[in-house]
Amino acid sequence: MEWDGLFEDLEDQLASGWEAERAALDAEAERVRFARIELRARLAALVADAPALNATLTDGTTMRGRLRATGADWAALDLSETHSTALLPFGAVVQWGLDHGSVLASGSTQAPLSPLRERMTMGFVLRDLARRRTGVALRVRPGTLLAGTIDRAGSDHLDLALHDAGEARRSHAVRGFRLIPFDAVMTVIVGDTAGSALG
Repeated sequence: MEWDGLFEDLEDQLASGWEAERAALDAEAERVRFARIELRARLAALVADAPALNATLTDGTTMRGRLRATGADWAALDLSETHSTALLPFGAVVQWGLDHGSVLASGSTQAPLSPLRERMTMGFVLRDLARRRTGVALRVRPGTLLAGTIDRAGSDHLDLALHDAGEARRSHAVRGFRLIPFDAVMTVIVGDTAGSALG
């Protein structure tokens, strides 16, 4: 009987050791997996659920809304207080405020962007806004607010015709022009109430 107890004890120790080793290997594999995840992939994983979040910009401004879409170097929020959408370059956001469940969900799956979304850079979206002649409100570093229409978007900059928010781009309404580097853009607000961003 003493031998039976000894063998059972050894089996328990061996099983416990194997479980501890398996847990350590699983934890290390999870650390390695997580180390490969990019911010844009974490945000892309959340788009389907459209969580409410806060995005704090480099000038301290906080944008509140629901995550609508992501691209190669940007995210779009449907703003909570208006019928507008904010295009946010990743480089302009210093922190994303999410609830704990969304933080965990964003890191639990590695959802790569589709090949189309991989090519949808900030410049691609801005060129589409220029093509559509859409009125926008821009916040540029260090916090300057501008309203107008994007006339053209190059590889790293845009041409903005300045006019009052909500007004159509007509030659008599244009008050001036600006060449704005993409790196200076913190938000591009599009929508019926884009002018309220200048408010």
